Amino acid sequence: MPAQSKKFNVLFLVFCCVVILMSFLAVRACAVSEASPVSHHAHTATVTPSFSHSTLSVGTTLLTYNEHRNAISSLAWSPDGQYLASASYDKTVQVWDSATGKHLLTYRGHSETVTSVVWSPDGTDLASASFDKTVQVWQSVTGHLELTYHGHTNWVTAVAWSPDGKELASAGLDTTVQIWNASTGKTLLTYIGHAGSVTAIAWSPDSKHLASVGFDKSVQVWNASTGRTVWIYCCQGWINGVTWSPDGRYVATANTSKTVQVWDSTTGTPVLTYRNHLSEVLSVAWSPDGTRIASGDDDGIVRVWQAPLACKCSPSEIDLL
Repeated sequence: MPAQSKKFNVLFLVFCCVVILMSFLAVRACAVSEASPVSHHAHTATVTPSFSHSTLSVGTTLLTYNEHRNAISSLAWSPDGQYLASASYDKTVQVWDSATGKHLLTYRGHSETVTSVVWSPDGTDLASASFDKTVQVWQSVTGHLELTYHGHTNWVTAVAWSPDGKELASAGLDTTVQIWNASTGKTLLTYIGHAGSVTAIAWSPDSKHLASVGFDKSVQVWNASTGRTVWIYCCQGWINGVTWSPDGRYVATANTSKTVQVWDSTTGTPVLTYRNHLSEVLSVAWSPDGTRIASGDDDGIVRVWQAPLACKCSPSEIDLL
């Protein structure tokens, strides 16, 4: 074969290899850019991630609040993003200015560990759940106790305020989820679909459905008015956390299998799985603008992911990471 022909064949082979390599890297870049998390390692205790309505700044620590005397169990932003409430194993809930870190209020109404705290949609009240088997509703400015809910027979692990502000849902080790009037404390419905402790609950954005997860290794979505189950999906291990997308299309769960799973909220069909955690995932939160999902694991690491609505990659590409 002439030398020029051999040279041409070699160059053509190199060109083909370069094209193939670039195509592979382009596909990989899509998967990495859309699914690889931003990590933050600032915590020494388990904290439930919670998004504010302000712009996300990648991995930047803005301030550190050190007033609690034990591990922090839950965080909640006020609806206007100006304040943070933090619940702790020190039996208190503390409210502080999110811009300055200034301490504003300490609520001491519980006799045991406070497991969860949530703001009312209008920001005037807070509800807190505790190992003392109660949920307490109190004013966010004064700390004045407005009502105490005694419906549970064991530790209360979670509380969630309906987006329309009318009802509260609470769950616990008694395997129930209970819905009650936020003003009177009257029990409206008790959901008994779980076979084990319920670890987390979340209202749909339209206040019509609830998602609940627990030690029975199930994710369940059900009608908040009737208690009728819409779908149940069983997982490899128990589920620690759950959140809805702002548009109501998806539910995301925090799993002991070191994953964050996203489900179709209507059918329960698995949509995609995030796999970069190195220990069990304890909590998960969806950003108000719908573009990000934050998850916290047992190593104290919070990861921020691209949410499925903004992802240009297929679920299979993300599952392979």
